[in-house]
Amino acid sequence: MRRSLGLAVIALGLMAQAPVPEPATVPLWPNGPPGADPARDSPEIVENSYIRSVHRPSLTVFRADPAHANGAAMIVIPGGGHRMLVWVNEGVMPARTLNRFGITVFVLKYRLAREPGSTFQIERDAVADARRAVRFVRAHAADYGVDPHRIGLMGFSAGGELVSHVADAPAPPVANADGVDRTDGRPDFQVLIYPGPLGIPAPAVAAAPSAFLAAGTLDPCCAEPSITLYQQLRAAHVSAELHLFADTDHGFNVAMHSERVSLQHWPDRLADWLSDGGWLVPGGGKRATPGSTTP
Repeated sequence: MRRSLGLAVIALGLMAQAPVPEPATVPLWPNGPPGADPARDSPEIVENSYIRSVHRPSLTVFRADPAHANGAAMIVIPGGGHRMLVWVNEGVMPARTLNRFGITVFVLKYRLAREPGSTFQIERDAVADARRAVRFVRAHAADYGVDPHRIGLMGFSAGGELVSHVADAPAPPVANADGVDRTDGRPDFQVLIYPGPLGIPAPAVAAAPSAFLAAGTLDPCCAEPSITLYQQLRAAHVSAELHLFADTDHGFNVAMHSERVSLQHWPDRLADWLSDGGWLVPGGGKRATPGSTTP
């Protein structure tokens, strides 16, 4: 009896210390995306920390540690001007940062419309990849231990453009829809970090999910779209929070290369916002009660 009890305690200890699975990559479409693509079987090209030549869109899954995983999911879309993917600084590192908050993260590789020689289009192909990513995670939520009603979409720069196209615009009909495509493709919340101007002003913010936006005041490309979208959401009474960082330009990612204290802590402000919205607790996702103004 004592031996059995000892073995049970050891087994429980091993379960509690179960390692976090290594990142795994899954295709968005088992046989590749629909439509003609003469370079369909071309391999991806990795140069330094950047990726291009994406012909088979996919999600790389970074699971949160089971010790504090809370069932929230975030799909992260790296930027790169639709010419490449800033894979490490706007994909892997944000995923690891969000993992610390108990969030399981899916980093998207999408088709690049501005890569030299590309036959893809942003609105037709890259946006379809982002919307398919939301549908895929929602359809397979049980497989990854995430809540299908707590799925966020987060994008940097060009990736932020895709977020707005998916979260703040109506979804077009899908021909030959499979089971994944019949799933709701709008995220439950959206995070846009220095989003580019495409898709902003947004065409359908009245039904948009709550939003967190951040940009640098010196960003010539993407400060204005952040302000414009925030004002749209606010006018439509959509819960939204905007952070503009002083003396900051484009591309601050998760502050891997900055000594500015405010930038070092902007992911904490995102965690605060997620917590206030209830997104980090099972069964959550409701807007926080406004604080009383009574002295």
